[in-house]
Amino acid sequence: MQIILDEHASLSAMLRSMPMMVARGPGDHAQKFFDVLRAMLFYIDEFPERLHHPKESDLLFPRVVRLAPAVMPVVERLERDHMSGEKAVRELQHLLLAWELLGEPRKADFELHCKRYVDFYLEHMRLEETVILPEAEKVLSEADWKELDAAFLENRDPLGGRHVVDPVYDRLFSRIVMEAPAPIGLGDA
Repeated sequence: MQIILDEHASLSAMLRSMPMMVARGPGDHAQKFFDVLRAMLFYIDEFPERLHHPKESDLLFPRVVRLAPAVMPVVERLERDHMSGEKAVRELQHLLLAWELLGEPRKADFELHCKRYVDFYLEHMRLEETVILPEAEKVLSEADWKELDAAFLENRDPLGGRHVVDPVYDRLFSRIVMEAPAPIGLGDA
């Protein structure tokens, strides 16, 4: 449970940072600005979409639904979100590239889609945390939790801050945190 909540907290921080970056704009540091946003979107595509969601879909949700069938409509919605998530983040990556390469006329489209994406994702996590996780706490056995713990421990969030960063993700972590301007990261304000 704590691993899921930690991963959601990391993702939430990343999601909330993106509109802050966009509001600041590229200023005199366009290359750094677009690099940081690209790294943020890559993180979302790489970790939550490829590692976090499959464990929820394949392990957590089926167990909870089996023991608490009343949550099935919420699980169906969350699964639809998981199915469309990768496409949505890739579309956002494309819109960012369009803004970077084609300039200001493409900024508004990125801003609009970024806001929609962030709102969508935050609502997705809210549903998981207010419906699925409380139900899981009620119905799952100790054996269920041990198996889930083992699965979620395999791929810890590289940006969570509580765990040793996987060397594969160290460069990504450094890039986002060190280059994003304060207060978003540790870079120059």
